[in-house]
Amino acid sequence: MNELAQDLNRQIQQENPYVYELLSELGKDLYFPKGILTQTAEAKLKAHRFNATIGIATEQNQPMFIPLIQETLANYDPKDLYPYAPPAGKPELRQLWREKMLNESPSLEEKSFSNPIVTSALTHGLSIVADLFLDDNDVLILPDKLWGNYNLIFGVRRGSKSVTFPFYTKEGAFNTPGMKEALLSQKDHGKAILLLNFPNNPTGYTPSELEATEIVEVLEAVAQQGMNLAVVTDDAYFGLFYENSIKESLFARIANIHPRILAIKIDGATKEDYLWGFRIGFITYGCAYPAVLDALEKKTLGIIRGTISSASHPAQTFVLNALKSSDFQIQKQEKFEILKKRACKVKQLLDRGEYSDAWDYYPFNSGYFMCLRLKQVKAETLRLHLLDQYGVGVIALGESDVRVAFSCVEEQELKDLFDLIYRGVHDLSGETSE
Repeated sequence: MNELAQDLNRQIQQENPYVYELLSELGKDLYFPKGILTQTAEAKLKAHRFNATIGIATEQNQPMFIPLIQETLANYDPKDLYPYAPPAGKPELRQLWREKMLNESPSLEEKSFSNPIVTSALTHGLSIVADLFLDDNDVLILPDKLWGNYNLIFGVRRGSKSVTFPFYTKEGAFNTPGMKEALLSQKDHGKAILLLNFPNNPTGYTPSELEATEIVEVLEAVAQQGMNLAVVTDDAYFGLFYENSIKESLFARIANIHPRILAIKIDGATKEDYLWGFRIGFITYGCAYPAVLDALEKKTLGIIRGTISSASHPAQTFVLNALKSSDFQIQKQEKFEILKKRACKVKQLLDRGEYSDAWDYYPFNSGYFMCLRLKQVKAETLRLHLLDQYGVGVIALGESDVRVAFSCVEEQELKDLFDLIYRGVHDLSGETSE
């Protein structure tokens, strides 16, 4: 094992051995090398005459660029577009995102957490978690209403085993007792990685204040029984809270609550700021021990250096400039209101009872999506029929669930959408009854 990795491991063990026990074998081996990037950083500070360290081309004391490309980006300084960004991301962007987190999640006040580290969107952040904390004998615990890509990120790539619990109780609330049971089923293993995604994809559900309190209480109780937990909040759709839910990240409630619990926040500009193609995300660690945070950051930078080297510099610059603009929050709120109206319209349509013979719907209050629970036909059969007969696309999940993204349907067209889905159900149920 590299000496730098050994030093980081000792740093973690001395401050909080429970976090060290959470690390995968790869996580223990990781470190940030003192190579070209370190030497280049030193040269930036001291090489006042010639800096011949980094692998970019320069011309007239600025990064070299193709004029045809710069013409489309004329409002930006070439130095903020063409050079490599630091592996951890632009420092000003990291600081602004941290301030944003504090503003939006008041429970973070007085909590100890790292500066956000820039990732190539949320999938990359989740894969960093997988590399750091999961071996092939480890367990990922998550609700059964989940984003399918988790299987690739954690199962296929790292060989971990998934243990799911029902997302909802019979009453339609978040199933905290089921979560506790799933966690304690791994007590003999000594550790677990819990993944919570709110607003949830695919259901569009976020816990209420009471449910959030219950989640935190359960995590503390499980930790007190001797389990080490890495609790990951996938906050892809953060901020899109429409009604009857908490309005801050669960990361803020979970960070620092127990030495055996490491809180990890995965978020980004992609979904919440409508910048899907920009691929800018963040990973943030919540822990009461600064030395542990420092070591985890260096191990994370080791993964970034060994995979993508750094995230897109232009995309970081675009996000940074948006966050600094006084118009940004005004314009973002306008988009929020559009999505909120669509969500409320969907609920209004479904609550009329016109479709009740064809489906029920799962409770939703946030995000981009909602889910139907079909009564008469199979989800995949309906999906294909809707595509072939009506040119309507939805997502089939399991035997009976259909995910509908109201985020990409105009409010005035939602009635037509659900009418066509309803017609499709009756086409198929009619065929079945003949």
